[in-house]
Amino acid sequence: MSQLDNPLAIYKLLPKSNCKLCGLATCLAFAAAVIKGDKRLDECLHLESNIIEELNRNIVRQPTPEEQLMQILEPLKREFASIDFAASVKRLGATLSGDKLTIKILGKDFTVDSEGNIISDCHIIVWVMVPLLNYIIYSVGNELSGKWVPFRELSKETVWGSYFEHKFEKPLKQLTDTHPDLIEDMICIFGGKQVENSFSSDISLVLHPLPKVPMLICYTKPEEDLESKLNVFFDSSAEDNLNIDSLYRLCVGLLMMFQKITSRHIRS
Repeated sequence: MSQLDNPLAIYKLLPKSNCKLCGLATCLAFAAAVIKGDKRLDECLHLESNIIEELNRNIVRQPTPEEQLMQILEPLKREFASIDFAASVKRLGATLSGDKLTIKILGKDFTVDSEGNIISDCHIIVWVMVPLLNYIIYSVGNELSGKWVPFRELSKETVWGSYFEHKFEKPLKQLTDTHPDLIEDMICIFGGKQVENSFSSDISLVLHPLPKVPMLICYTKPEEDLESKLNVFFDSSAEDNLNIDSLYRLCVGLLMMFQKITSRHIRS
């Protein structure tokens, strides 16, 4: 049997009954979940055990986004041998702590050594680790322009704008609608600062995911028949100081942090 490296290859071997006994709506959805590693073949009650055993030997599962990011980490760490930390302090808006760099992410200290290892009192996730190392290695260190622009204007590749809207802006809006205290948390926990600007909104808040990559969040509360609005802006110099894919990943990491904070409120 040839390798099963995509959902359709697995789907062809399923009963195609869409019985939903696996917990998913269709056999195709089940096949996709198997490839991603979210489901096991033995969760399909219609497959014989000998068939499952044979199929399992031939499935090529796709790495998760987190696993893909972990694969990126090691090459990034190898580049740290050539970085002069002392000469990089001003470029990065960092401080030197002995032979280590300390950089603030949302007001919290993240310390990085010469081998790219990261230490922090905060929980460190790979969605933040990769952008942080990219920032240290590749940031030009340009000063802020003071001009706020939406994410889509930072890249000519329209796919990034779509990703950002669906994976960060919309989920953040929904989270803020459901948990109004999140804005206060952004101020108290993550060093946010309310500002005045030319955008029409009830709340305008500046966060610093990285020293030279500030973010402006503008939120308008729902009113009668009008739904809420949330828009995110970056300084126009952002892509000089952090490449666009790392900026996107960093924002996904921030959303995870915000979701964790709100889940604590629910439990308490």
